[in-house]
Amino acid sequence: MDEIVLKWVTVLSGILTVIVCVSVFFFPDIHERAVLAAEQQNEVGGGNLIATTANPKAVVEQSKDLNAQLKIALPEGISKADVEIENDYVTQTIYIKFAGGVDDYFEQYAIKGSSDHIASMAYYKDKEEGVIALQLDQVYELKNRFKKGSLYLDFIDPHDIYDKVIVVDAGHGSHAAGAVKLGISEKSLNLAIVQQLKKLFDEDKRRIRVYYTRTSDTNPTLDQRVQLANKVNADLFISVHNNSDATGNFTKVKGTQVMYSESDDAKLSSKKLAEICLKNVVDTTGSENRGLLKGDSIYIIRTSKVPVALIEVGFMTNYKELDLLNSTSYQKKAAEGIYNAINEAFQEGY
Repeated sequence: MDEIVLKWVTVLSGILTVIVCVSVFFFPDIHERAVLAAEQQNEVGGGNLIATTANPKAVVEQSKDLNAQLKIALPEGISKADVEIENDYVTQTIYIKFAGGVDDYFEQYAIKGSSDHIASMAYYKDKEEGVIALQLDQVYELKNRFKKGSLYLDFIDPHDIYDKVIVVDAGHGSHAAGAVKLGISEKSLNLAIVQQLKKLFDEDKRRIRVYYTRTSDTNPTLDQRVQLANKVNADLFISVHNNSDATGNFTKVKGTQVMYSESDDAKLSSKKLAEICLKNVVDTTGSENRGLLKGDSIYIIRTSKVPVALIEVGFMTNYKELDLLNSTSYQKKAAEGIYNAINEAFQEGY
């Protein structure tokens, strides 16, 4: 009887092992894959470790002699072409991926330099690649170079490179569609306006850095959205949304509203920024000015440490305004209004 039970336990363990491996390797987002692997922290299939997490201060060998903040040794035979670096600004995570990943990176290879900017670190295998994940304490731009089998990294504060730093958020995304009217989703309208705004900034030759919470149909958490603004210490944080009547029914109510943080009493406050945004979006779109709204009930507004404005461009529950919001020409006008608002805010001293 004991042998039968033991056999079934072995079979079930094998099945669970396969499920865990498949879920890790085919998870749609690499950040979630890393988190899932780190949470597992168990051995699968004869000693192959899915993921190991480490205390940065315990792993990084302190060194002041490097001509870089961090030197990461890579397996023998790895060339520069074999290494891919991804800087995920939304999660403040650096992913260093290299071909032919080993099972126990932290035991075999050294990381030297300073761990001051690293909040946590993990290593896991993604199919045939090894991945070193470094979660940072804030948003940094990277300077990197490859030399003699090692990767050298420097973490640079964006404010040391750019004159102004902005975070722009397209509200909702993925399974969080927001309002949906006549087959048109708020998430798509928000993103379309932000994409038009991105075109304007992509053509802007000034030393302005814009970080976007999303540029595709993804759905960062509310905390990730606001922490991107906080951890980059943005000069401005703009969130783009569209409105709907509280009943959800089509009405004659239309126009632009902007939400602000009433708890921000600084001279260059969230409310002043909201006023600037409202004026400029109304001017470029010709929409009705529906005024400002206190917004501390909204998570990203009350937890923002930087001046924030949440722009409700128009009402999706107004037939005419929905048609306008769904048109490329109107989306361009809305984006132009936001762009002009940001420029005016900078002139005011933000």
